[in-house]
Amino acid sequence: MSEKPILYFLCTGNSCRSQMAEGFGKKYLSDKWDVRSAGIEAHGLNKKAIEVMNAAGVPIDNQQSNIIKLETLHKATLVVTLCEDAKDRCPMTPPDIRTEHWGFPDPAQATGTEEEINQIYECVRNGIKEKIMEFKIEEMKRE
Repeated sequence: MSEKPILYFLCTGNSCRSQMAEGFGKKYLSDKWDVRSAGIEAHGLNKKAIEVMNAAGVPIDNQQSNIIKLETLHKATLVVTLCEDAKDRCPMTPPDIRTEHWGFPDPAQATGTEEEINQIYECVRNGIKEKIMEFKIEEMKRE
């Protein structure tokens, strides 16, 4: 059996948005895709991201925060950036690699009460899940 195509989620620190995307990707897409994530830098897993993903039934605490690996980037079938910084600073991908940008605000920069901050994390989490589900539907139509 051939290897699954690589879906590579990228953001600045690989601590929050790309980790959420990797978690949802593994839950909903791993039958067809090798789902991975990385960042321009590796900031470690964001505790609040772990909490909101656990609340959604998608534990991510066993995932690793990684720096972009050029070998993986060049072998990927699809590279998805989740923030403007990663979109602007991501190393060049070969022209045959599909790229998409799903921009989301950085919930780690949220300010306000604990409840307001939680709402921002949940909003970003839910938006990422929506994009993953839309992607899954589109991929099913291609088959």
